[in-house]
Amino acid sequence: MDGMKYFLVDSGNQKKFEKFGEVGIVRPCSQALWTPRLEKWDAEAHFTRESEYGWEGDIPDFWVIEHDGLKFNIAPTDFGHLGIFPEHSFLWKWAADLVKKGSRILNVFAYSGGATLAFARAGAEVCHVDASQGMVNCARENAELNDLQDCPIRWIVDDAIKFLKREVRRGRRYDGILLDPPSFGRGAKGEVFKIERDIRELLELCKQLLSDTPLFLSCSNHTSGMSPTVMQYLLEELFAGKVEAGELLLEAKEGKSIPTGTYARWTP
Repeated sequence: MDGMKYFLVDSGNQKKFEKFGEVGIVRPCSQALWTPRLEKWDAEAHFTRESEYGWEGDIPDFWVIEHDGLKFNIAPTDFGHLGIFPEHSFLWKWAADLVKKGSRILNVFAYSGGATLAFARAGAEVCHVDASQGMVNCARENAELNDLQDCPIRWIVDDAIKFLKREVRRGRRYDGILLDPPSFGRGAKGEVFKIERDIRELLELCKQLLSDTPLFLSCSNHTSGMSPTVMQYLLEELFAGKVEAGELLLEAKEGKSIPTGTYARWTP
């Protein structure tokens, strides 16, 4: 199974070398200002944002990897994304360990469904929300890949804030909420999301949606101005309980891990 797994092999000179299964990939990484550990990177493909923008080398159109016990379809995009952010998986595991059978969990800005699958595997009823029909389709395919297609998962294509407001009006409640808002995004009907403007409203809506016996709330992001301290203060102001905050880290197999963003998580 190791041949299917994800590894961060090395980083430096503002690039990172990753193995997605058997496929070695080099992509830009502005945080990696240090010197690489290895003298040479033997990669099948490179992604560049320079004059020759896009993919170079021999990269498949589609393949499957395993990460933290879940399988994912990998499909290169024109933006250099591949369908998984491995640095999020420690939050999936932390939250899934808190889930009880039958817990109602909300996953917002849910992307390709890693957290959704972890929750479903733990026995939860999951609501998966993303503004992109393509990403929701990808998440459903990942559910089938993991034989979780028959689990109680609601697949929702919608603008996050509009959806949350409707859920509040409907009186729905969730035992746990995980969200990973972008710095900037557009909803299914062109709605604009800006994290600095909208993060507080987003969290206030989530607070209204938590059940009387909540398990957790986790919020991560990749916005440079949203430091762990900022996120910690926001959650502490809105939620009574325990708040932990820190950096999202892309963990290296050997050598240096790469900071990629921020998370804050709350438990009552």
